[in-house]
Amino acid sequence: MNDLTCVIIGGGYAGLQAIKSIKEKTRGMANGRRIRFVLIDMQPGHLRKLRMFRPAAAEEEIMIPWNQLTLKDFEFVQGTVTSVDGEEKQVRYTGPQNNDARIHYDLLVVTVGSIVRRPDPDQGGVALTDPQAAEDIRERWRANLRKAARETKPEERKRLMTIAVAGAGISGIETSAELALAMRKEAAALRLNPSDVSVYLLNAQERLLPEVSEKFRRRLDRQLTECGVTALHNRKALREEAGSLALSGGERLVVGLCIWTLGLIPNPGLEDMGLPLTPEGKVLVDECYRVKGMPNVYSIGDCSGIVDPRDGRATQMTCFEAGEQGLRLGKIVAADLEGRPAPSHHSAKSNMDEFTIALGQNGVFWIRKWGLDMIMTGKLPGRIKKLVEDTASMLR
Repeated sequence: MNDLTCVIIGGGYAGLQAIKSIKEKTRGMANGRRIRFVLIDMQPGHLRKLRMFRPAAAEEEIMIPWNQLTLKDFEFVQGTVTSVDGEEKQVRYTGPQNNDARIHYDLLVVTVGSIVRRPDPDQGGVALTDPQAAEDIRERWRANLRKAARETKPEERKRLMTIAVAGAGISGIETSAELALAMRKEAAALRLNPSDVSVYLLNAQERLLPEVSEKFRRRLDRQLTECGVTALHNRKALREEAGSLALSGGERLVVGLCIWTLGLIPNPGLEDMGLPLTPEGKVLVDECYRVKGMPNVYSIGDCSGIVDPRDGRATQMTCFEAGEQGLRLGKIVAADLEGRPAPSHHSAKSNMDEFTIALGQNGVFWIRKWGLDMIMTGKLPGRIKKLVEDTASMLR
């Protein structure tokens, strides 16, 4: 009897967890047929998106070859999916050589994730969108510091040693801290005064992370200051040109580099795949992650319009949520294959709040449960975050 083919589109955190969970819950078999797993991704390896800020500060490889993961027994096809034919059960994709190809599926899981929101082209600066952009950022601030070491005019030297990070979500917070620490170290090596390095974190809101407790926010502000980051609240970056960054309210910052970290949007490639979408551009699914009107097709992660059936809350676009959904998807697929009732979605953080933020080698960990705030700072939270990231990426 022929194998049953399970195609997974997207090898991010949700895609990897989906393969692992379905393999475990089905034991690789369905109705006496072996399940063949095929992963389609446009990248040559697994991109560790949670560590995108790292190559902006140091030489760190965040693209991991598929054969270096602990996850085994799946086939990899490099390509960009262009459409899904639900009637013929075929996925159409374009390969690395622009060759058009198709693959049949019996089960399909769509986990194409999200992309970083880009500013308008005329807003200037550099958006931290991918590994190449991160490397470009690193080369630019390093070049600026080398120029600063030769500059005789104090005002120009100060500009070259100044960075603005526009966008104060977790990505912006981690990016600004990492850059401040790296720039201070590099400045000292070039015999510049490390205290002349300025990294501004521009927050359009009144305070950082409105959803966290005031106690945690004060601790986070203090830790950022110790890293060398100055958080400017109620300041929205508008446009950078020739080293001058315009802010809301008419203010201006003189900067050597402006970096945009504007959050995530669903993968725009979904628009052409032929899948039903929500008004927000996410895949339309039911409470069991089944794509509406397309049998044997599922979708999880940032690209999916998943809501908690208990209260109607939309899920957050986080690695933690994607991992929880991947775990549950294995149970759902196994139940559907066996004709049993499948478990429905429920939000991963329904009864607690938790954040772990990396600040260089250190970090800040916060959890709120039963009305209690528990906060930890130092090296241990940084190690915890890295361990969680390594586990999500299924590193050896």
